[in-house]
Amino acid sequence: MNRRDFIRNLGLATGGAILIPVGLSGCVVAPPAKPQSRPSASPAPATEHPLSYGTPLKRGHTAGDGTPRMIVVFLRGAVDGLNVVVPHGDRHYYQARPTIAVARPGADNGAIDLTGYFGLHPALQTLKPYWDSGQLAFIHASGSPDMSRSHFEAQDFMESGTPGQHNTPDGWMNRMLGSLPSSNSPMQALTLGESVPRILTGKVVVANMPTGRDATKPTLIDRPEVNQAFAALYAQDAALGKTYRDGIAARKELMADITSAEQKAANNGAPLPNGLAIDTARLGRLMRGNPEIRLGFLAVGGWDTHANQGSGSGQLANRLRPLADGLTTLARELGPAFNDTVIVVMSEFGRTFRENGNGGTDHGHGNAMWLLGGNIRGRSIYGQWPGIDDKSLNEGRDLAITTDFRAVLASLAEKHMRIGDAAMQKLFPQFAAGSGRSLNFLV
Repeated sequence: MNRRDFIRNLGLATGGAILIPVGLSGCVVAPPAKPQSRPSASPAPATEHPLSYGTPLKRGHTAGDGTPRMIVVFLRGAVDGLNVVVPHGDRHYYQARPTIAVARPGADNGAIDLTGYFGLHPALQTLKPYWDSGQLAFIHASGSPDMSRSHFEAQDFMESGTPGQHNTPDGWMNRMLGSLPSSNSPMQALTLGESVPRILTGKVVVANMPTGRDATKPTLIDRPEVNQAFAALYAQDAALGKTYRDGIAARKELMADITSAEQKAANNGAPLPNGLAIDTARLGRLMRGNPEIRLGFLAVGGWDTHANQGSGSGQLANRLRPLADGLTTLARELGPAFNDTVIVVMSEFGRTFRENGNGGTDHGHGNAMWLLGGNIRGRSIYGQWPGIDDKSLNEGRDLAITTDFRAVLASLAEKHMRIGDAAMQKLFPQFAAGSGRSLNFLV
């Protein structure tokens, strides 16, 4: 089929715009080039703070079906980890942030104490029960060894899993998907958004759906004449044709699951909550009802708080509250599947230790990763705390990084998702195997 026939079959030859169904499936790319080796960055020297660790809580829980799942929530814009997991036991924190520091526990809008040294931002109150039950943990002073302060570049490195490498053709979640046991289902990974993100781009088909209330509305690709026209066009290439067919199959399966979940919710008289929770409720229900969906991804923006960041209230708090609501909704809607799921919350880098003149913070380095799930050895702050006095800061301005983000993800891949040794070498090719084994955050 040539381009003229393709346009005619779409019924759009009169001059209307051609809408290509972006994000129907993952991209087909050539096999990744063998990465060039480079010296690994050495983290800043660190010593363990005597109050930086909680005590893991032993508990029982209702078992899921045993299928390991992972969901990544990416906070785009660089969230301020120091105001999320607050070192309220250190006077340097309050000296550096006279107007935006979260108050000590017990004060108005004060931090929720976790360990006696660290506390949780008060806007995250709805997550505290998960901490108490041992299902929530944090890895502080974590991040990418690359020193980039560019949002785009730092996000790219975290999503490709190869810091410092600009030519990696796929994302680490797509590589992980390719390492999972084969399945007859075309929908083993699901992302929320208008297109497939960098982290899931690669050779394996990925299903995606729009966010918000438009997710269930039919799109152009659902029209039979459009579907047939694309099928004829892609039939000329075997690889693209298979990807297209897999993508259509994934969409049909996804739409059937969404419709079923929505109808059940309506029958129970429980409307979907507003904001982010709309998407996380849908994602949770889909993954609960379909064990073939092993990986999930969604991104949340608005974390670049250069001004009016606030402390217990303000710009950051106004974003953290719906985030906490979305995460608790996701955990609840996963149902028993929550016990087989690890939810990872991450961001491209942290923010400066000292507040700026606009009541905000600028692009920094170290941050905090979050882990939420039924088999997390929670109620703990993992990693080595480098300190926040002048001599311990990275470049004299940022929280130093003592835990490479890949150590966290590699540990989850190996111990939770059960990725074998050979596949692990491809998952994070620049990262030394076994480097994350000391992070014992799984039950």
